[in-house]
Amino acid sequence: QVQLVESGGGLVQTGGSLRLSCAATVSTFRINDMGWYRQAPGKQRELVAVVISGGAANYADAVKGRFTISRDNANNTVWMQMNSLKPEDTAVYYCNAAIRLPGRRYDYWGQGTQVTVSS
Repeated sequence: QVQLVESGGGLVQTGGSLRLSCAATVSTFRINDMGWYRQAPGKQRELVAVVISGGAANYADAVKGRFTISRDNANNTVWMQMNSLKPEDTAVYYCNAAIRLPGRRYDYWGQGTQVTVSS
């Protein structure tokens, strides 16, 4: 029902910037939340930032003040500007779209895009 296409990862030096983009195609239901997760080698996938229904943005403590997420509801697109990147930001970043129905939540994932920050 939901397909996500990501772009924008790459290799950058410490202190550099990258911008991730994700476009969703939806066939039936409206997407509630859109955001980004990341997974570093040997670690669990973790939330980075999300824009929930209503427009509020939530960030992981590790990225507050450095990353900014934005969303275009009309076009089902989400972006994340990442500034002041650190080596610990190195991970595969996944776009996520969540559809919430009564008693159920459906999560959809992009293919992932690698972000590597060199020291």
